Amino acid sequence: MREEEKIFAGTLFCPADPELKAIKLRTHNLNIDFNKLYEHETEERERILSEILGSKGEGTFIQGPITFHYGKHTFIGKRTFINFNFTVQDDARVIIGDDCNFGPNVTIVTPIHPMLPDERKMMLDENGNPKRFCYAKPVNIGNNCWFGANVTVCPGVTIGDNVVIGAGSVITRDIPTNTFAAGVPCKVIRELSEADSMTNKPEILGENSVIKDR
Repeated sequence: MREEEKIFAGTLFCPADPELKAIKLRTHNLNIDFNKLYEHETEERERILSEILGSKGEGTFIQGPITFHYGKHTFIGKRTFINFNFTVQDDARVIIGDDCNFGPNVTIVTPIHPMLPDERKMMLDENGNPKRFCYAKPVNIGNNCWFGANVTVCPGVTIGDNVVIGAGSVITRDIPTNTFAAGVPCKVIRELSEADSMTNKPEILGENSVIKDR
């Protein structure tokens, strides 16, 4: 089994494998190319993102700077907005839905290292060769989610639709649909409801109005 296949199988893999290193080097260089561009150089930015990502839906905007590890393991839906300093260590797959919003400095990680220091340093592969190993768990984020600034999403987390995550949260467990969650570790604070509508905040709504049929 190839090392990339081991990642998706959820078993130990060697990140120093030449094939994996080649993927990461290519993506790291493309990150730098993207980050050197001005914001108005939209065609070139889109071209580079198409080379980095597994897929990106129509209307999605990534502000940059960006740091993707593999890139090709990340799939982003439509009309999603991603603010400054987006970091995705996508050893395992990262799936992001439609109509999401990410504040600055959001980090998504998928790899996990052995807990014991000797095992982190070295283990033996199936042929008895000493190597460094880790494993990874995928991250899945639903539609219509809003992540505040400086949120960290840990390996193996699934986040439902219509979720709001408070700034600075560290998400270590699944977050259900239609909830507001925050904290370190991130916990559900309450369910979202019509009580959260901007119609209940006329001092902020001003002369604007909400769309009723949504």
